[in-house]
Amino acid sequence: MQSLIGAPFVDRVLMSERDQPDAAEAVDSITPETLFERIDSGKDVFILDVRSEDNFEEWHVDGENVEIVNYPYFELLDRVSKELLTELPEDEQITVLCAKGGSSEFVAESLEDEGHDVNHLEDGMKGWARIYERVELDVDSDATIIQYQRPSSGCLAYLIASDGEAAVIDPLRAFTEEYIQTAQDHGAELTYTLDTHIHADHISGVRDLSEQTGATPVIPEAAAERGVDYDLTYETVDDGETITVGNVELDVIHTPGHTTGMTAYKVANVLFTGDGLFTESVARPDLEDPAAASDAALTLYESLTDSVLSQPDETVIAPAHFSDSATPNDDGSYTATLGELRSTMDALSMDEDSFVEFIVSNMPPQPANYDTIIATNLGQEAPDEQEAFELELGPNNCAASEEALTN
Repeated sequence: MQSLIGAPFVDRVLMSERDQPDAAEAVDSITPETLFERIDSGKDVFILDVRSEDNFEEWHVDGENVEIVNYPYFELLDRVSKELLTELPEDEQITVLCAKGGSSEFVAESLEDEGHDVNHLEDGMKGWARIYERVELDVDSDATIIQYQRPSSGCLAYLIASDGEAAVIDPLRAFTEEYIQTAQDHGAELTYTLDTHIHADHISGVRDLSEQTGATPVIPEAAAERGVDYDLTYETVDDGETITVGNVELDVIHTPGHTTGMTAYKVANVLFTGDGLFTESVARPDLEDPAAASDAALTLYESLTDSVLSQPDETVIAPAHFSDSATPNDDGSYTATLGELRSTMDALSMDEDSFVEFIVSNMPPQPANYDTIIATNLGQEAPDEQEAFELELGPNNCAASEEALTN
């Protein structure tokens, strides 16, 4: 699942005071957490999304058990249309959602007047973007490994805890407290915060987390060469080096292609691939330098061939993102063995020329705000907490097209 970006979260039409629902007769609301739990548990959910068609097409709540109708709010200002009423169930609860929660409350009240069982999503998509889940990976390692999941954007991060120490890979600034709490829950002190590369879809939490805990921030050497200008001391790592966390070591494996600095980390049989390889796709090569996309795609092919596909089949691929087409494991995690990906992902069996041609000809739209997000993650811009959160409200779009990538 992925989220909408920045400015589009502002409701297209502002309600006048006379349109505001009467607080004494307020329609029921549902929290984003409760809605997520219903979807995650497999219960049938019917959603009326009243954002604009463009915003809906860019991203909407999804799930096998979710039925959803998009009907823009500005078409419902005067009344609920007969056309919409024919699309709504009469014997099922309807959840109305919008960008921030105001418009959906108004529409939900109107539907309630029509006799429907209805509620609206508190804080709209902005609230949905604050959901953050975590699941412990069932892997063969002396360390405890936690996968964090942001359903609204598909971002994944990881905490590795061993013998009283912990490291976080690809943390999001918006969820700094979550990582601190998890480390405490496992009796561990955060000693390292690591990025796999300079992210283009979300604001990195490496610096904030380090400032709050004293952990050492770490970025790949090739990523630092892009012009990193942090206001705190950081360390760099290069291919072949190791980082010690408790009783385990993280192997550093340079895997350029998505970016020049893209780097994977490996603990036991778990390979944290960042944005290089996902469970349903491979990286796009154009977010660092669009003009050099073909060259970067060739580099990506070489990285996958030499550094990733050379790993054993039982290697667990733990990526930094998942998309709507990704299938979670039985435990809710998003991982796959390399052997599984070899047999299911067409891109991993293409020859060099076919791979490059396919990747550069099927790339999705670039993430909105990605230039500002990159500048922020390089330390060249400094948005406050709220500005940073709104910058990343959108689909990550860091993968190549999923068309024909899996069979």
